[in-house]
Amino acid sequence: MRFLIKFSYDGTNYNGFQKQPGLNTIEEEIEKALTKINDNKKARIVATGRTDKKVHALCQYGHTDIDVNITEKKLKRALNSNLPNDIYVIDAKIVSNNFHARYNVKEKTYKYLINIGEYNPLERNYVFQYNHSLNIDAMKEAIKLFEGKHDFRSFVTDNQEKENCIRTITFTNVEIKKDKLTITFTGNGFLRYQVRNMVGILIKVGENKILPSSISEILEAKDRTKAGKTAPPEGLYLTNIKFK
Repeated sequence: MRFLIKFSYDGTNYNGFQKQPGLNTIEEEIEKALTKINDNKKARIVATGRTDKKVHALCQYGHTDIDVNITEKKLKRALNSNLPNDIYVIDAKIVSNNFHARYNVKEKTYKYLINIGEYNPLERNYVFQYNHSLNIDAMKEAIKLFEGKHDFRSFVTDNQEKENCIRTITFTNVEIKKDKLTITFTGNGFLRYQVRNMVGILIKVGENKILPSSISEILEAKDRTKAGKTAPPEGLYLTNIKFK
């Protein structure tokens, strides 16, 4: 029986989502819990995608195949009983056997949080502590140039290994409330470090080091060295996923 699992997690103490030998990962923790529920028969979780070390998710999905007879509510309860308290299953639904959590994704939304006020030690794992003023108007102008269908090769780590870096971004936003800046991207998919690299160049725009129009030039260059630093992982959240 195939289930679609909706879950959230605090990525602070994990080396990303994907399993890695000898390292603590979200995928490993979920699969350990699933295997225990599945009468100790190996069970896998196929997620919509991977998040990096220290990146958080308010809304992540994955499908899993379970051999035991279990209801949706009992699976949710059993998973949460066997998972650490920084991973939480929000929902579990039975889906058809041909449903695929990765390939059926229509769009994803990521948000990135930046503190431009005083350093806050309590938020250091959840909000990038930039702690300086930024030119918000310039960042709002620049982010709109990411919208549409583009080759994002300039904003992808290890882009020489990617044959196709074309993605479509349908919505962007820069919002400021008090001293907290929220940057939002919605698109049909994102490549490794793409969001953090786009945030990194937006910060450079906010520092008045480059013009907003430079975004178009960097996209056209298709050269990672043109796009500057990668923003830290702590401020990044996967916040929403829509399926076809």
